[in-house]
Amino acid sequence: MPRVSAAFYAVGVLCVLTGMFWGMHMAESQNMATMPAHAHLNLLGWVTMALYGTFYALEKDTLVPKLAWANFVVSTASVVIMIPTLAVFLSNGEDPKYIPILVAGEVLAVIGMAIFGISVFRELFRRRG
Repeated sequence: MPRVSAAFYAVGVLCVLTGMFWGMHMAESQNMATMPAHAHLNLLGWVTMALYGTFYALEKDTLVPKLAWANFVVSTASVVIMIPTLAVFLSNGEDPKYIPILVAGEVLAVIGMAIFGISVFRELFRRRG
């Protein structure tokens, strides 16, 4: 398995464990105010990272490391910026002062997916031996 795949899985595992503990805390406190942030953490942080890692593992023979690592850095930054900011935003009456930071995280998530898209279409259209 390429190291970048393992890195995606490592971040994914940290996200899903955080999401599990966060979900347990929400259930225990019966406060579901941050549920959208919790859901985003599980989807972007666990599911998306695991899918990226799986793709790059399957593509290991034709992998472009710089492209894969760029995807990793941008996608990880998006989760680190967006999820905590979304949780604070939701916990503070949806104060609009947090929106620019949220947008930065969202833009990074889209850029990460676009980089992934380049990898996917590069693999789709590459010449087969």
